[in-house]
Amino acid sequence: MHIGVIGSGAIGCLVAAYLKLEGQDVSLVGRTNSIEAIKINGLQISGVRGTFRVKINISEQLNYAPELVILATKTQDIEYAIKNNLSLIRNALILTIQNGVQADSIVAKLLPKENIVSSIVMFGSTYLESAKLVHNFEGPWIIGWPFDGRHPEVLPDLSRVLNKAFPVIIAEDITGMKFLKIFANANNCLPGILGKSMQEVFSDHDISHISIAIWKEALGVVDKAGIKLVSLPGFPVENVVKLTSLPIAQAAEIFSQTMRNLSKEPLYGSILQSIMRGRNSEIDYINGEFVRLAGKNNIQSPLNSVLVDMVHEVEKSKKFYSKAELFERIQKVAKLK
Repeated sequence: MHIGVIGSGAIGCLVAAYLKLEGQDVSLVGRTNSIEAIKINGLQISGVRGTFRVKINISEQLNYAPELVILATKTQDIEYAIKNNLSLIRNALILTIQNGVQADSIVAKLLPKENIVSSIVMFGSTYLESAKLVHNFEGPWIIGWPFDGRHPEVLPDLSRVLNKAFPVIIAEDITGMKFLKIFANANNCLPGILGKSMQEVFSDHDISHISIAIWKEALGVVDKAGIKLVSLPGFPVENVVKLTSLPIAQAAEIFSQTMRNLSKEPLYGSILQSIMRGRNSEIDYINGEFVRLAGKNNIQSPLNSVLVDMVHEVEKSKKFYSKAELFERIQKVAKLK
């Protein structure tokens, strides 16, 4: 299968490298500033599977028509990426891997719905600098149909290809899972605001209190919106519900311990990684999704609204907040006792 991976960030580079190592015909589409380094040095990967280098074709645009396109850009870059390669991907199977739930709808405005497969990556990677990344932790790759018009044979065939890189799970309700994945990503805003690794940030129990408050507010929003959350491997809905029902100090202690042990290497999260690379993050499609749903259902999500604003401020100013400044901003909207 001819595979085009559009997006040369942490996840795009990781899946391209592993598929290439397994003998797949893979080309990577990236930004100008990363192309030269990858052409010269290949992709240099370290982490849970060891340290190695992978030579891979990379360019600013596809130069052939792939059968499968793995769309690995940020959500806000999807439209440009598709239009920039439109003539070659009109008939391809499109696999989205973005955080949030908006990616499939954006793709569907430009390409046939029946060609779109949605996915969730449960593995983690950190992009250190051009051509260098760390594979922090393992996890499955979940795929499913986001729209009607399904082709029964497509997902098993796709699964056999992707399974060469990561274990694949075919989901019945990918949308419910993607909404729960937003909860898993929702605390990435805090490292993004503070400019520190997830291990550093969540070793602080005071800040872990904020994480529980984010989830409590978000649960109220999705409940009001009538959204059914569906469990993910290693991250069941019950964990979120039980944790937010405990006394907040007890919940924060459990959350802190979990986050500290995610990876031996420093883990920065998608929000901070984008900021460190001088790019806008996907905050509007993560915590911003809770804000959008709240507005749509005439309720408030003040904590998530403030955190979204603070991430945007960091993106613009390139200056991180201190812990004291963070608490000063949220003290009127967060219940941390």
